[in-house]
Amino acid sequence: MMGSSTKRIIAGLALGAAVAGFLVNGARAQGPALGDVRNRLPEDEVIYFVLPDRFENGDASNDRGGLGGDRLLHGYDPAAKGYFHGGDLKGLTKRLGYLQGMGITAVWLTPIFKNKAIQGPKGQESAGYHGYWITDFTTVDPHLGTDADFKALVDAAHARGMKVYMDIIANHTADVIQFKGCPIQACKYRSLADYPYQRRGGVKGKPINPGFLGDADKSAANFARLTNPNFAYEVEIPAAEKSIKVPAWLNDPIYYHNRGNSDFRAEDSTYGDFSGLDDLATEHPRVVQGMIDIYAGWIDRFGIDGFRVDTQRHVNPEFWAVFAPAIIAHAKKRGIPNFTIFGENFTDKMDPGFTAVRTRDDKMPNVLDFPFARAMQDTAGGKNKLDELLDLFGKDPLYEGGERTARSNPTFLGNHDMGRFAQFVRRNNPGASAAELQARVELGHAMLLTLRGVPTIYYGDEQGFISDGGDQEAREDMFGSKTAIYNDNVLLGTSATTATPRFDVAHPTYRLIAELARVRAATPALRRGTQVSRYAELDSPGLFAASRFDPATGREVLLAFNTSDKPVSRNVAVEIRSSAFSALAGQCSPKAIAPGSVSVSLPPFGFAVCAAR
Repeated sequence: MMGSSTKRIIAGLALGAAVAGFLVNGARAQGPALGDVRNRLPEDEVIYFVLPDRFENGDASNDRGGLGGDRLLHGYDPAAKGYFHGGDLKGLTKRLGYLQGMGITAVWLTPIFKNKAIQGPKGQESAGYHGYWITDFTTVDPHLGTDADFKALVDAAHARGMKVYMDIIANHTADVIQFKGCPIQACKYRSLADYPYQRRGGVKGKPINPGFLGDADKSAANFARLTNPNFAYEVEIPAAEKSIKVPAWLNDPIYYHNRGNSDFRAEDSTYGDFSGLDDLATEHPRVVQGMIDIYAGWIDRFGIDGFRVDTQRHVNPEFWAVFAPAIIAHAKKRGIPNFTIFGENFTDKMDPGFTAVRTRDDKMPNVLDFPFARAMQDTAGGKNKLDELLDLFGKDPLYEGGERTARSNPTFLGNHDMGRFAQFVRRNNPGASAAELQARVELGHAMLLTLRGVPTIYYGDEQGFISDGGDQEAREDMFGSKTAIYNDNVLLGTSATTATPRFDVAHPTYRLIAELARVRAATPALRRGTQVSRYAELDSPGLFAASRFDPATGREVLLAFNTSDKPVSRNVAVEIRSSAFSALAGQCSPKAIAPGSVSVSLPPFGFAVCAAR
C-alpha cells in the first residue's frame, strides 16, 4: 500500500531511482557532506527517538537483567505492555543502517541508566523498561546491556556520521523513600506553608533545622543547617534499599523534598513527587554539583553529543541556569563544540508561551516544541483551520534568542507520552479511509521535515504504527511483538502487524522520510534558514505556505501544504527576485506569474518544496 502523497513524490522526483541510490543493503549511501559530526549544528540533524527495550533484541541473554524469580522480580514479560520486552543496545547498534537509510543523523534514547526493575502498589506493579526509574546514574541497566555495549553503539553511530543523544533526569530517582503511615505512592502533598522546613510535622511541631533560611538562599553554608528531612513526613527507607542508589550521596533523604505527590499545579509542581518518584531537592548545592558531575562523566566516558532533559518544568529554574552552561562548557573542553541540550515541558495545548518561558527563566538552550506537535495534530491531522499555524510561528520571538532558538528546537508529531501522530489523525477523522489516513500522516511528516525546527521521528511511525492511546499504548515493539494490544492494531501503509519485525525499508512512510531527509540535508535553507509565513487558509482547511531562506545566498525555498481533501489553487507572495522555481518535492510552477507572485496548485493532502532560481 502506498499513500497518494508518496506516489506524487515518486512521480515528481523519480524516487524509486533516488532511493535505490540512497539505500545500499538497507544502509545509507554517503549523502551530501554536512561536515564532521562534531561541527554540525543542532539544526542540521534529523533525530530518531527510540525506546531501546521496544526496538530490537540483539542479546536474549540479558532479557531478565541478570535477575532471577518471576516477572515481579526481574520485570521481563513480553506479553505485558508495562514490562521489559527484551530490546537492548546491541539490537539498536545492529539496526543503525536501517536508521541511516531513512536519513537519520542523530539517535535519542530513552534513559539507559540502571532502573528499579519493578515499582508500584501491590497489584499495580510495572517495570522500568522505559528508563525513568533510576537507581544507579553511573551505569547501563543490565536489561539493556553493558557500558561496553553503549560505547560500541556510540562508536558505531559516530562512524556513520550519526550523533547520540541521551535522555537524562535530574528531577527524581526511583521510588525508594517512603513516608510513615502513608500508602506506597499515594502520599498527599504537604505545602511549605503548612509544613515548613523549620518544624517537624507541621507549623505546631517541634523546631528542627535551626538557622536554615529556606531554599531561596542556595549557599552551601545555609544548606549545611538543613539536617533533618522529617519536616513534612517521617521518612522511612526499606532496609534492603538503604544503599541502592549510586552515587552514594543519593541515598541520603536530606537531598529530597519529601513532601508527597504532586498534583502538577503551582508549588507542588516543583516540590512534589512525580507519581511517588523521589523528588530531588534541586535547590541544594550538593544536588546541583552532583548532577553536573554525573552527566559530565557520561560525556567523558562515551563522548555523546547531547542531552534531552526529562521533566524540565518540575525543577527550579536556578538549577538549569547552572547545570546547562556547566555541561556545555565541559563538552567543549572535551572537543564537542555543538553539544545540544533540550528540555521537556509537556503540554497538550498549542501555547508557545508555555514552552518559550522555559528558555528565558531556566536559560535552557532549547526545548522540545510541544506546541508544534499540537498544531500539526490539529491542522495536518484535519481538525483546525490554519490560523493556528500563523499563531505558532508568529510567536517564535517569545523564545530566548527568538527565531534562532525556535529554529533549533526539536519538533515532533507524537511521542511516547501523548501517543502517535497517526492516532490523532484517526481520532480527528472518524470513518476516514486508510488511504486518507496515510496521506495525512505523510503530509504531517512533510511539514515536520521542511518547516523550521529539528525534525524528530518517533520510532515506529515510519512503519505505520497507530497507537490506541498514549503512554504504554504507544510503545509498541519493532522486533516482533508478543503483546496482544499491539498486535491487533491495523497499521498504515502495510498489511503486516507488529507481530512480525517491522524494519521494512519499502514502507511508504519510511521512503517518504528518507527522500525528504535527503532534500533537507542538501538544502541549507531547510536546516538553517529563517522562515516567513506566506499564506494560510483562515476559514477552512486548505493551503498553508511558508518560505525559508538560504543563510548564505538568501535564495528562497517555498513550502506549500494542502490540509484539505480537495484540490487547492492560490497565488502566493514570494520575493521579487524569485522568478523561477525548481521542484525539490511535489509539483511547482516553473515561473512566477508576476513579480512577487507564484501560482500554487496542490492535490488533496499534497505538498511541494520549490527552490527559487
